[in-house]
Amino acid sequence: MRASDFLTESKEKLELVDLPYSRTALAPVLSKANIDNHYGKLAKGYVDRYNKDEGDRTFNAAGAFLHNLFFPQFRAPRTSNKPNGQIRSLIERKFGSFDEFKEEVAEKAMKLQGSYWIYLSKTGTIKTIQNHQKRTDIALLIDWWEHSWITDYGADKKKYLKNIWRIINWDEINKRL
Repeated sequence: MRASDFLTESKEKLELVDLPYSRTALAPVLSKANIDNHYGKLAKGYVDRYNKDEGDRTFNAAGAFLHNLFFPQFRAPRTSNKPNGQIRSLIERKFGSFDEFKEEVAEKAMKLQGSYWIYLSKTGTIKTIQNHQKRTDIALLIDWWEHSWITDYGADKKKYLKNIWRIINWDEINKRL
């Protein structure tokens, strides 16, 4: 699946993708309150502002684009949720193991201050996006803005990152490769 498949622009209108799960399906990793706020208000806000031509259109389009990649890559939490297929091979080739990959992501993420996204590129490089920008090389995307974790984790963004791995839908990530 291409990154462009996640952002629908018809007659210069953007749409927020439908969640492929209920708003309660990601609990306890991401609560219904978190999804209601993050998806239902914030992500929807980028789409609405773009469509009403309010604010910075490039920023709002990129915000919608990134959230349309972010939310579909999840599934209900699993105790043991490890990569499979192509993404497993890529992670093992680039980082040695899934645990080493998670450590590198955490190390890079915890150094970030401000509004960022952190992602694994299709070539196996950990990259960041400050604020919002469209990128065509995203395989796995983690929202590192405060609104992503504050509802469920308070100031403990490290715990948010530790738990996010429980809800990654690796089959969806493989489609992006």
